[in-house]
Amino acid sequence: MVMTKHNFGVQNTTNKDFSIENASETAYLMAYFRGKESRRHDALFCDPYAELLAGGRGEYLAKSSPYDKHGSLSVSVRTCILDEIILRLIKEYEVDTVLNLGAGLDTRPYRLNLPAIFRWIEVDLPDILVYKEEKLAGVKPVCELYTVRTDLSNDSAAKSLFSEVGLGNKKVLVLSESLLTSLSEENVRTLAESLHQQTNFAWWLMDLMTPALSRLIFQSKVDDVSRFHFEPEEGPAFFATLGWEVAEIRSMVKEAHRLQRETTAAWLSQLLMALVPIPKKKLYRKFDSYVVLLARV
Repeated sequence: MVMTKHNFGVQNTTNKDFSIENASETAYLMAYFRGKESRRHDALFCDPYAELLAGGRGEYLAKSSPYDKHGSLSVSVRTCILDEIILRLIKEYEVDTVLNLGAGLDTRPYRLNLPAIFRWIEVDLPDILVYKEEKLAGVKPVCELYTVRTDLSNDSAAKSLFSEVGLGNKKVLVLSESLLTSLSEENVRTLAESLHQQTNFAWWLMDLMTPALSRLIFQSKVDDVSRFHFEPEEGPAFFATLGWEVAEIRSMVKEAHRLQRETTAAWLSQLLMALVPIPKKKLYRKFDSYVVLLARV
């Protein structure tokens, strides 16, 4: 596989018609929520390209979703946390490359304060990356940006990509925002093992949801694409036997409080946590989601 700037390792193609059955559609929804946050007078971040990328499809999906407000605030909080951790790892641990798996319509290589020589590698299905490139044509990324149009469910293609990235970079941070929940447990296990084989892959940044919270959100009937599939009962400890240890974990409920982006449910949860005895606190913690930073062992 030969790496070239903005287009390397092209693999499988997909249907060019985005439909509700296509998991890539969540990228439009997330872009819409980032644009919504960016319009606030007290915005946690500024994404000047989010609304352009979300388009009418993102707005439609958001307004037709019963989780519009909760989803919007959750995306704002998660985006802010991930931004903070990424920038800190670059500054304090000399990370020189981000490998963004399932990049979707993420715009960090265009909006974060990154070194000009920093490498950002985006990986996703061809259609979503082509769409983003067309929409952002003429917009210059702040760092060296590469794109990989491939299907990560193709194990051999994924391993080939990881090997090439591992050879060409010194200290890599793997980012998998909103990716793992759409994969099966076996898919995630294979991915974790493949990533660990690359000695230069030092960190892995992800978001995880607890099974209890997933069941609460999706207690009503929803389409299979919208459901979460990877929600390990053991949480981040799932990765302990796969060569990864927890370096940092952030509760979305606590971070929402810190960043003043609490939903009514989150505010009530915080209040109850302060009042209930320790055994019940463990119960309430099951209704949370997390941003997790793993370190390679």
